[in-house]
Amino acid sequence: MTSKKNNQAQDADDATKKKLKKKVYEKELAQLQVELVKLQYWVKHQGLRVGIIFEGRDAAGKGGTIKRIVDCLNPRGCRVVALGTPSDHEKTQWYFQRYVPHLPGGGEIVLFDRSWYNRAGVERVMGFCTEEQYEEFLFSCPQFERMLVRSGMILLKYWFSISDEEQERRFQSRASDPARRWKLSPMDIESRDRWVEYSKAKDVMFAHTNIPEAPWFTVEADDKKRARLNCISHILSKIQYQDIVPEPMELPPRQPSGNYVRPPKNEQFFVPEVY
Repeated sequence: MTSKKNNQAQDADDATKKKLKKKVYEKELAQLQVELVKLQYWVKHQGLRVGIIFEGRDAAGKGGTIKRIVDCLNPRGCRVVALGTPSDHEKTQWYFQRYVPHLPGGGEIVLFDRSWYNRAGVERVMGFCTEEQYEEFLFSCPQFERMLVRSGMILLKYWFSISDEEQERRFQSRASDPARRWKLSPMDIESRDRWVEYSKAKDVMFAHTNIPEAPWFTVEADDKKRARLNCISHILSKIQYQDIVPEPMELPPRQPSGNYVRPPKNEQFFVPEVY
């Protein structure tokens, strides 16, 4: 009886947990984005190199989280890397070679919307790499990441986890929405029939690459809003920073126009005021 009550209580907690009011979400997000600005100032001031990897199921919300992170940051010090299919030339290179030029320099934050872990995920499941290439990746990846961390780079890795039911719901939503249909690639559609294979590949990947120097952090992502807040909050907790944002500035008076006269409007082209 006690076990049944506990299960019912857990179900009730889960149901309540999924309901995050929009007002609460927007308030918390705004506060976290201010902290991200403080973090970026500190990263630039200290010359830190920060690389953050976002991996996970298709439609799990990686892109939405990345968007909320970069919305408030200076693009000169924060980049998003989302590489496409490798070229024929890149396929002949050392596997990690195409990613190395995109690693962060001093004072920079780089967000990888998928990364070198493609080999342990989609390439493995879809047969885009050989067994030897796959085994080599599992052996080399931990060594590669240890080198990055030893060099002073801060490396964070996030796996966005989503249930198959929620993924299917989001796929159907994207399929019916013209503005979001681009998010459904042929690879995404084919992956719907390979849920178990992707799960097994992820488990093997974690077993080989969940190293102390760069552990995996799983983000429960069935609730997009909670996932975004939780991930951003965790990033802020993993990098020690201080608030060095400049104080509010008092702007000097604008330069008087003097004798300057704007040219006539009929000598210029304007965008039609449709709205």
